[in-house]
Amino acid sequence: MDATASGVKGPCATLPHSDHPSARISNGQVDLVVFLPDAKDGYYRSSRFDWSGIIGCASYRGHTYFGEWFDKYDPMSNDAVTGPAEEFRANDGKELGYAEAPVGGEFVKPGVGVLTKTEDRPYRFGTVYPIVDHGRWKVKVKARTITFTQQLRSRTGYSYDYTKVLELDATGSTFTLRHKLKNVGTKLIDTNVYDHDFFMLDGKPTGEDQSVTFGFTPVAKEPLGDAAEIRGNQILFTRTPGRDHAAQGYLTGWTGRPGEYSVRVVDGNTGVAITQTSSSPISRGYFWSTAKTICPELYIPISLPPRTSQKWDIHYTLEAPPE
Repeated sequence: MDATASGVKGPCATLPHSDHPSARISNGQVDLVVFLPDAKDGYYRSSRFDWSGIIGCASYRGHTYFGEWFDKYDPMSNDAVTGPAEEFRANDGKELGYAEAPVGGEFVKPGVGVLTKTEDRPYRFGTVYPIVDHGRWKVKVKARTITFTQQLRSRTGYSYDYTKVLELDATGSTFTLRHKLKNVGTKLIDTNVYDHDFFMLDGKPTGEDQSVTFGFTPVAKEPLGDAAEIRGNQILFTRTPGRDHAAQGYLTGWTGRPGEYSVRVVDGNTGVAITQTSSSPISRGYFWSTAKTICPELYIPISLPPRTSQKWDIHYTLEAPPE
């Protein structure tokens, strides 16, 4: 895992922090530069997001779809991360083993490892918890695929084998994240997983040119703020969100029908867009955005008794006008 992406051309050639372990895959139309898990030198080494499948740059027809949205980079910051940025998050902050662990005890975050509970208060995703066991990571890179595997065995009763395959279609502009989580411990793994996404279409500021279309009619539990509004199955921006103008909140509205896990973010001015789909059901929804990034977060439920496994796929299709 000490390889660094080479041969990168076009927009991804100037990727910030490209000195961290990374790999490039391409089908001749789409280039992906992907940061690799590495406890010593990895681009992301914090305790919130899954360390695998972090796409630093995706380019198609000269356009980009992810990037650095944050002001200050720190590999130990909870959210200084790019790309789909997947997180396993239990309901009500009941991370695996957290509630029953004493201060100084251990709990488990899939895709990260075994963490230490540092205080006698509810779990907070923004807290950076010490990682005491990263598990055993392996990475295999081919021309159009990267396969990540993590084996974790803990003393808490929560243990798993986790595989993620990032695969570019042979032609076209679609890539897929294929997942398999197997419970090899003694306790039920009950959680959710979502992609934070951190979409940035060509790095343009978020604003009125951009819209988000869902596969269902979203309903905001509370008003999203004065920078965005829901019209039908879309979220439209009325201004650039920022410190004084919010565009975020919990969403409902899905019914369980097939095809509802669908999100399309488009820049109506340039025609650049990205569509995210899955056949999995939705367990929770949240929308978050800043002046630099758009994040439609749809959660997938994970419920694994011991000796069972679950698979799920998430597809991304990049769109851009012909060059």
